[in-house]
Amino acid sequence: MMRKLKITELNRMSVKEFKESDKLPLIVVLDDVRSLHNVGSVFRSADAFRVESIYLCGITAVPPQPEIHKTALGAENTVEWKYFKDTLEAVRELKEKGYMIYSVEQVEGSTLLNKLTLDENGKYAVILGNEVKGVKQEAVDASDGCIEIPQFGTKHSLNVSVTAGMVIWEFARLLMKL
Repeated sequence: MMRKLKITELNRMSVKEFKESDKLPLIVVLDDVRSLHNVGSVFRSADAFRVESIYLCGITAVPPQPEIHKTALGAENTVEWKYFKDTLEAVRELKEKGYMIYSVEQVEGSTLLNKLTLDENGKYAVILGNEVKGVKQEAVDASDGCIEIPQFGTKHSLNVSVTAGMVIWEFARLLMKL
């Protein structure tokens, strides 16, 4: 029989320890994500893998918001974030700081997530788009490449927060050698 661990047995870091810890060299950019629950869920996944920061762009809501907190469960207080009125402004800043930028979008010539290779010394950003329209074409055009998650069912997309979790996990797996 397997006993579920109690929260006190998980030995999670404190907020202070999290803030001072080394981070995964990944910034998640949310391009006009309209659901506050999706935003909160991305914060929670970003906390789980110590993502460097989240850039909230356009109509994407910013903390503090009860709907963000409902799914973030406090991760909006641990993960650094910054707001940009325009996603391209965020992309320009990332390029100036030497980040390799990927849009997560279905495009001609995209790299399948399971075929992605990364430089362990690199710094990365991933742009995740609006729940209906995806990543804006201008942001795709400004990216260094695009990542696509292979899918085998009848639907052509995944929820943005599910996508974020999968992509963040893959970057953590590759960069942290998990």
